[in-house]
Amino acid sequence: MSSLSEAITRLAIDLFHQIRKSEKENIFLSPFSISSALAMTYLGARENTASEMQKVLHFSEVAASTEGGATRDPVEKPGNVHHHFQKLLMELKKSTDAYELSIANRLYGRKDFPFLQEYMDNVQKYYLASMESADFVSAAEESQKMINSWVESQTNGRIKDLFPKDSLDSSTALILVNAIYFKGRWNQEFKKESTVEEKFWLNKDTSKPVQMMKQTSHFNFVSLEDVRAKILEIPYKGEELSMVVLLPREVDGLQEVEDQLTTEKLIEWTSPQNMGKRQVDLHLPRFKVAESYDLVPTLRALGMVDAFHDGVADFSGMTGSRDLVVSMVVHKCFVEVTEEGTEAAAASGVGVGLTSLPFHESFRCDHPFLFLIKHIKTNSILFCGRVSSP
Repeated sequence: MSSLSEAITRLAIDLFHQIRKSEKENIFLSPFSISSALAMTYLGARENTASEMQKVLHFSEVAASTEGGATRDPVEKPGNVHHHFQKLLMELKKSTDAYELSIANRLYGRKDFPFLQEYMDNVQKYYLASMESADFVSAAEESQKMINSWVESQTNGRIKDLFPKDSLDSSTALILVNAIYFKGRWNQEFKKESTVEEKFWLNKDTSKPVQMMKQTSHFNFVSLEDVRAKILEIPYKGEELSMVVLLPREVDGLQEVEDQLTTEKLIEWTSPQNMGKRQVDLHLPRFKVAESYDLVPTLRALGMVDAFHDGVADFSGMTGSRDLVVSMVVHKCFVEVTEEGTEAAAASGVGVGLTSLPFHESFRCDHPFLFLIKHIKTNSILFCGRVSSP
């Protein structure tokens, strides 16, 4: 696993644990999108602001692993973490007929703030992003509409109104936007005629009817010993991306699985050494999840504090002076899973073993489960979430 994909996985798990404290229902986010939007900001951060961001984004591990040791200067010169993002974005942007994946980064800065040419060049070079100027003072509403329509166009119309009405005003200095859109067909589609209405158990006492898709095929599969759950990987056409589903054995077993979820365990559980091809009867509900988050409280709780504080934030790498502060970090996500495949969009060693089990595994997603969509070659988590109620 590359050090950058591991950093994104660590951020994914951190964000998930923060969000689940207050969110009892479905969760869906794109850790890749959030990480890349914040990395563009980190590029211009200096001093303690940069140190805090580096910790929260787990970029110190990326720097350490590429330079044979931690750097003394917490502000990395462009070339390590940013160079890794450049390589990952290039890899993800490769054209393919197998699926649609579009990733777009853009920064909107207040037009009376002169941004350094070097910063704008680096954002373009490493994040394939442009820096646009916007008039948040006398044309805040027009700016908001302009940004929202750009996001909508980048996500095939799936992410609308990323910035709510009146969210931008004369105090807004800088907006970072990352939009990601994915549409993929399953490597082996579910037959529509096999889909029937079945019960999905929200808990031991309550169920709701769902459209349950079914197929029997060979999938990468593991039954976990250290936690009462099993994992299945469903590849998309082209086998460059896949959906990994983590299903508790018990109807109400999700909390126990979540409590034990760490980056190390997730990497270990889903490693090729642990997962093996098995014939599996798969039952997966059709589902659609759309979520939006204000990530400022979440990032603050994780330790990114200075970036949001007037007079303390140091983004002098963007403007040459300390006059910028991050005013908001919003994230909006959409996923739809059907018989044909998945459409998704977002904007912003413990005893594992294959137990000897019967020839036919059963994998019935008729109660709450976790899932993630990953790019297989780079092992990067593009999306992750929890389905409590399809």
